[in-house]
Formats: sequence, structure tokens, C-alpha cells
Amino acid sequence: MLNRLLSYDLPRSRLLAVLLAIIFVCLILTPFIFTGTKSLSIAAKICIFVVLVASYDLLLGYAGIISFAHAMFFGIGAYSVAIALERFGTGFTQLFLGMGSGLVIALLFAALIGFLSLRLRTIFFAMITFAVSNAVSVTVIQSYKLTGGEDGLSYNIPQIFKSSYRFLEEPVFGVAITGKLLLYYVVFVCSLVMFLLLLRIANSPFGSVLRALRENEFRTMAIGYAPVLYRTLASCAAASMAAGAGMLSAVWLRYTGLETTMSVDIAIDILLIVVIGGMGSIYGAVLGTVLVIVAQGYLREILIAIGEFFGGWWMTGLFNPDRWLLWLGLLFVLCVYFFPQGIVGWLRKIEADRLIRQQAQS
Repeated sequence: MLNRLLSYDLPRSRLLAVLLAIIFVCLILTPFIFTGTKSLSIAAKICIFVVLVASYDLLLGYAGIISFAHAMFFGIGAYSVAIALERFGTGFTQLFLGMGSGLVIALLFAALIGFLSLRLRTIFFAMITFAVSNAVSVTVIQSYKLTGGEDGLSYNIPQIFKSSYRFLEEPVFGVAITGKLLLYYVVFVCSLVMFLLLLRIANSPFGSVLRALRENEFRTMAIGYAPVLYRTLASCAAASMAAGAGMLSAVWLRYTGLETTMSVDIAIDILLIVVIGGMGSIYGAVLGTVLVIVAQGYLREILIAIGEFFGGWWMTGLFNPDRWLLWLGLLFVLCVYFFPQGIVGWLRKIEADRLIRQQAQS
């Protein structure tokens, strides 16, 4: 049953399977084992970014497409929900209207960009997507009455998802059962469903064609597959998932702006997470996202604790929390240097070497 649920793509590493199981359990039990709103926000961000990064890996790792427009699709989904809730009301009808319109717009953009630009390869297509993304960002800034411009949009969400809404008067295991808790589990379940769907796409015959096009386009064309069509379909699938992640982000944050959706920082984070986790492996999105998001969220506190533990002015200066970006950059460099195939590739190599040694001994 589990094998079928994972589309017959098992982790192929005991340590990887253990890490994925620990992350899964921690995300399910976050409200009950971690205190404070910050931990819940970071867990929700991890769920959302796992989908966003995995959808980008479908492009980069499986199809070999370098795109700088992925954050744009994330923003399209977020802004569609934000505009619907801010303009038309805070009910589920408006929420689903925003989700539907965001999905349609993302698919249209992806199909248009794909059919017009995917005949080009590598850096040329990447530059086109970069130009389109910048054009959309400028349009968002200039459309102040609709999008809020650089200030973004703040809005209400359905009452059932608010912290003030209580399902039970008494806490359960010390945790109040509120609308915010329900919203977290909605984000978790939706992210899990989209992740499993991406895993299914990657391990389907369609995914096999994408890998074949990545490895040898000429031979794949010779046996009858159209590269532009398949790459465009992959772009549409990735764009729809990125838009879905943006919708979840919009509902969770109750705010949508350029900095939270279409910024260059988000595009860079997506690329870094894919490389760190491992290209061509949907599981890499999970490990890479957890590592980066947790580092971004708690690195300042870790540096403060290290500085206080060691004492001394030079250690305090070295681990100054204001230098957390320096340490984060160093962490990225070390990950890329020591794990050129990503964390998942490294873990699977360890497992393969272990099996080889085991067979040699027997």
C-alpha cells in the first residue's frame, strides 16, 4: 500500500527513509510538540515550500528546464486568492473563486510561455522567463488599486480558520483547538496531496519521457516524442502546483505582497533548495526545504546560544546573530561542496556502497 502511495519510488536508503518519517511525524505533531506560534508558522512554510520546490524540480531535475518564472506562478496563485477575498468577501465561495481563477491564469501563462519559448534551450529560455517574471512584477507594482502595489494586500479569511474560532472549550494535550490549528492541518493535507501527485507525475511514463528528453533530445524525437509539447505540459504541471502553493500561502499569511511571493530572494531560495536536496528527486525537496527553512528561522537563536555558551568577546563577535546570513551562506556552500549530487544523492550512494560491500562479503 505504501509502495503504491509513493508511486513505487521508495527512498532507496534506510537513513533517507528514517529522515522522511521523522519529518512527516514532526509536521503532523508540530502543534502538540513545539510551543509558540513561530514553530507553527515555520512548519506551515515548510509544507508550502516543499510543494513549490518539488514542482520546480519537475522542471529542472526531470525535464532539464531552467526557469526564473517559477516564483511568478507562486505569486499568481497567491494574488488570485488575495484579490478575491479582499474584493468580493471572505466566504468559501470567494476563496474557491480565487483558487480557480489563479489555476486557470497560471496554466494559460505556462502554456503560452512554453509554446512560444521552449523551442529555445538552456540560458535563452531562462532569460525569457526572467524577462516575463520582471514584467509581471512591474505590472503588479503599477496596478496599485487591484494588487496594492508595493504595499501588498491584507484581507480576512473564512471565520472557521481564525485563531478566535474555537471548536472545543477545553484544550487537548494543552493545545487549544482553534481555527488556526484547523488551517494548519488543511495546509498540511493539501501540501501532502500535491506532493504525492508530483511524485506520481515524476514516476509516470510522462516523467520517463521528460528524463529521456533531458538526457538525449535527438533520440527521443527519433522515436516519436515532441519535445516542445512534453516540456510545455511539464511547465503547465509545475506552474499549477506552484500556484497551488501560492494559494495556501495567501490563506495562511492573510497577506500577499511582492516580497512574500515574486521576490528574487524566493526564486534564489527555490533554486538553492533544489540543488541542496538533490536534483531529479522529489524527496530532495523535503530534506532541502526543512534544512533551509529551519536554518532561516532559527539560525539567529542558535548563534546567540553558541555565543553565550563559549563566552569571550571574540567568540561573541564570531557568532553575532546579525551575521546569520553569513553563516547561512557558508552552510549552502558546504552543502553544495560536500554533496554535489544533493543530500538525497549522497544518502543513496551510501546505501548503494553498503549493499555492494554486503554482497562482496557474502
